[in-house]
Amino acid sequence: MNISEQRVLITGAGRGLGAALARAFAAEGASVVLNYCHSQAAAEALAGELGPRALALRADVRDRAQVDAMVATAAAHFGQPIDVVVNNALVDFAFNGDARAQADTIRWQDFHRQFEGSVQGALNTVQATLPGMRARGFGRIINVGTNLFQNPVVPYHDYTAAKAALLSLTRTLAGDLGPDGITVNMVSGGLLRTTDASAATPEAVFDYIAANTPLREVTTPEQFADAALFFASPWARAVTGQNLVVDGGLVRD
Repeated sequence: MNISEQRVLITGAGRGLGAALARAFAAEGASVVLNYCHSQAAAEALAGELGPRALALRADVRDRAQVDAMVATAAAHFGQPIDVVVNNALVDFAFNGDARAQADTIRWQDFHRQFEGSVQGALNTVQATLPGMRARGFGRIINVGTNLFQNPVVPYHDYTAAKAALLSLTRTLAGDLGPDGITVNMVSGGLLRTTDASAATPEAVFDYIAANTPLREVTTPEQFADAALFFASPWARAVTGQNLVVDGGLVRD
């Protein structure tokens, strides 16, 4: 199925990386559901910018009932079920290594909060959209990960552990849902320049990353979104269970 024929749900689409993902899919002609939790004004403004094929809907992805209601509303609005899910929503988090809890101070509650957002949120969106995907024999699930798996240079213990669990879920779902014509993949970026989450990052960190990247630049949200488009496109029809690192070559594993 071409991207222009797809109905794409992007979680956390009101701002930052989510907004870049929404613009990328909309530019390819997709119908886009802009999920938000707190960023109503930004999501509705983006929907207005993208036009009639964009719909802003509120739902806390950690709440299955809210996700079910959002998916049902989107299907009724577009007249077809969701074909593609991009699990991008991130529970409040700032990428500032100097301010993160270290091994002796981090709490289990911090881990639990990130697991709820990354893993429970993704599970909720997958389960809510799965009946429609199975009925059509087509689906694309794209999870947003991190290159900190391979290069844990900053002690974001809770964030990285939750994303690692999401990678595991990506691979087990790929095996489970492949017979239904549904692929499940992950796109893992490094520090992006710039999103709401990375706005707290000192400029010296961006400069260090750029200097150590073969492309000599920090990846942008727009460049990251290109990889998500690939996984949703017909060119990735035989690709599933994969984790594609998009960071300009900083991590080569």
